[in-house]
Amino acid sequence: MSAAILIEAFDRLATAGFVMGPEWEAVHNLCQAHEGEQAFDWGHPLCHRIEGDEWNAGYWYRRAGRPVAGGEFAEEWTGMRAVLTGGS
Repeated sequence: MSAAILIEAFDRLATAGFVMGPEWEAVHNLCQAHEGEQAFDWGHPLCHRIEGDEWNAGYWYRRAGRPVAGGEFAEEWTGMRAVLTGGS
């Protein structure tokens, strides 16, 4: 599946301020539904960081082959978005 749907969902979550709620639920469900696809496995840990579940986030970073992120959620999403759209 194209990462475009993941980008759209995360953009909505960003607009909502990266808080738990319907947008978070939609992104998390999307990541779970596409488990094993690189982009979705990479998005999954950001969901768990937002949730406050650092252990689970660490698991998903390892599974996606990505370094564990820290800092602001918006900063992490900006970097991820650039890679997913081919901007970096």
